[in-house]
Amino acid sequence: MKSNLAARTERIEADIKALAALTDPERPWTRRAFTPTFLHGRAWVESAMRRAGLVTRIDAGGNLIGRLAGRKSGLGAIMVGSHSDTVPDGGRFDGIAGVVTGLEIARILHETGTILDHDFEVIDCLAEEVSIFGVSCIGSRIAAGLLPADWLERQAEGMTLRDGIAAVGGDPDNLAAATRSDIRAFLELHIEQGPVLEDGNLDIGIVTAISGITRIEILIEGRADHAGTTPMFNRADALVAASGIILLVETIAQKLAASCKGHFAATVGEFRIEPNAANVVPSTARLLVDARSEFRQDMLGFIGQLEESAGKAAAEKGSKVASFKVISDNPPVPSDPLLLNDIELAAKGLDVAFCRMASGAGHDMAWFARVAPAAMIFIPCRGGRSHTPEEWADSSTVAAGTEVLLQTVLKIDRADQPVKETGENN
Repeated sequence: MKSNLAARTERIEADIKALAALTDPERPWTRRAFTPTFLHGRAWVESAMRRAGLVTRIDAGGNLIGRLAGRKSGLGAIMVGSHSDTVPDGGRFDGIAGVVTGLEIARILHETGTILDHDFEVIDCLAEEVSIFGVSCIGSRIAAGLLPADWLERQAEGMTLRDGIAAVGGDPDNLAAATRSDIRAFLELHIEQGPVLEDGNLDIGIVTAISGITRIEILIEGRADHAGTTPMFNRADALVAASGIILLVETIAQKLAASCKGHFAATVGEFRIEPNAANVVPSTARLLVDARSEFRQDMLGFIGQLEESAGKAAAEKGSKVASFKVISDNPPVPSDPLLLNDIELAAKGLDVAFCRMASGAGHDMAWFARVAPAAMIFIPCRGGRSHTPEEWADSSTVAAGTEVLLQTVLKIDRADQPVKETGENN
C-alpha cells in the first residue's frame, strides 16, 4: 500500500483515544445512548467537528451533523459517518472509527482548501447499538423516515424514547424534518467485527450488502414425567428433541454457507425449557434461531429445510413441533453498485489490498440505503473481536480506510461535474 497518505495516523489515534476515554467509570469503553456519558461524548464530537471547519447541528432525529458547504447547491450532500454510542463494555472502535474517519476527511478538505461542488457532511447517528429502549439504529431509521411511530412511547429508566430524543437535542414531534432526500452518497467505515481481513492480510473489505436477519421461534412439545421412574424407552423429552433440532440448524447452515454464493450464518441464540426442574422430564422447549443471509433465496431455502427437518426430528423422539414461527424478517440490503466500483477504483489507486464481502451485522448504512446511494468499507480488527473490551484496530488501518473514502468522495464529486463544452467534434 502507498505510504504517502493524506490521512494522519497520529491525529486519528488521538481522536480515538480521546473519545474512548469518555466512558462510564464503572465499565470501561461504555458510552450508551441516552446517558450523561453519551452526551459528554457528543459534546466532544461536536467540538471536534467545529475545529475541523464544519458547521454543526442536531437534526430532529437526534443525529449530530457537521457540514462543509459546497460550491453548488442542489447537488446533494456526500455524507460520511457512523455512530459514537457503544454496547456495554463495547470497545473503542465500533462506530467511533467511522465518525473519526469523517472528521479526518473534513480536516483534510479544510486544511488543503479543497472545496467540493457538493456539500460534505459528517454524521454521528443516534443510537445505532441496541439502546436502553431495546431498539437500534434509531437515528438512521429516522433519517430514512422509517422509525415506527409507536417506538416513541417505548419506556426505560423512567423516560420514553420521545423523551430521550428530546434530551439529546432532537425534536420528536417533528421527526419528518429529519428525513433525508438530498443525500448524493452515504459512506461508512467500520471495523469488520470478524477475522476475514486479518486472516487474509487484507487492508480493506468492500461491503457488498448488509445481510438480511431473520429470527425463527420454534416451540417443541413433549410430555412431562417423573425423571426417576419413567423408563427411558417411554419418554417424550422435549429437550432431547430440541437438541436434535439445534444440530439441524448447524448442519443446514454449514451446508448453505459452503455452497451458496454469499454470506450465510445461523445461530440458536436463545433457549428455554419447562418446567426446568431437575427431577422432571422437560415438557416443552423454546428455541430462537438467528439466521443471516446476503441473498434472500438462501434464507428462504434455509427456512423451508429447517421447518421440514425439525418436524421429523421431533417426531422421531416422541415429541412434536407445536409452533414454527418467523417472528422477524428483514431482507438483505445491497450496497450501491456504482459506489462499490468507486471504492474499488480508489483502493486500487492506493495499492490497498482488498476483497468484496458481505456484512453479517447490521449497520446504519442499511437504513440510509433506503433513501440514497450507500456503501461501506470494513477495516481489520485484531482477532476479529468486537463488542468486547479487547476490541482493537490499529490506527494505521483506520488511516488506510480514511484515505480510501477520501479518494472515493473526491471521485464522486468529480463525476458529478458537468462536462465542459470544447467546441470540438470528437
